[in-house]
Amino acid sequence: MLRVDVSKKLGEFAVEARFVSEGRVTGLFGASGAGKTSLINMIAGLLRPDRGVIAIDDETLDDTTARTHVAVHRRRIGYVFQDARLFPHLNVAQNLDYGRRMNRLAEDPAQHKRVTDLLDIGGLLDRRPAKLSGGERQRVALGRALLAKPRLLLLDEPLGSLDEERKIEILPYLVRLRDEAGIPMVYVSHDAGELRQLATQIAMLKRGRVVAFGGPELLPAAVSTA
Repeated sequence: MLRVDVSKKLGEFAVEARFVSEGRVTGLFGASGAGKTSLINMIAGLLRPDRGVIAIDDETLDDTTARTHVAVHRRRIGYVFQDARLFPHLNVAQNLDYGRRMNRLAEDPAQHKRVTDLLDIGGLLDRRPAKLSGGERQRVALGRALLAKPRLLLLDEPLGSLDEERKIEILPYLVRLRDEAGIPMVYVSHDAGELRQLATQIAMLKRGRVVAFGGPELLPAAVSTA
């Protein structure tokens, strides 16, 4: 369960968000500039709310009244950005292992095989990021986040930098991740089509505020091209 009840002033812009989600994938939907990334950064711990509470299951990560703020590296939250942010001097195997080593986790060959099989990246292990397609880089970024064994995975417009062909390529992997990995996700997008395929609950943001929370039926209807 993810509980968010926060406010944050960012210059002339303010974020006001309140919802409780038990969904496998919570979609944050809204136009560019609606406050989606600011909200996900608060969940990650990169931004501190001015007021409010963020909690995962029974653990409070932020509580401004109690002056609680769990540091980013102690939250056990994976974060996948729009640009994969792989280390160019490391090959895929080394990039995948980075999160595990940074979190001082023991090697887990069975988990490594599950993740590489799930994302179909076992054949890429010796390559450097420059030799990968955009879709392959994003799959490696997902694998790196998963191998750090997070309790929550944040995805900030992970398909935003990809062309339509690459989006179609990677969407099935995200669906498999939702259905097979067993890790709840928060997925940021302004693309209703993506969220319609992936999200189980939707928080609609407009001008920094969550204006509705519910199922995928909140999303605008698909536009017919017929």
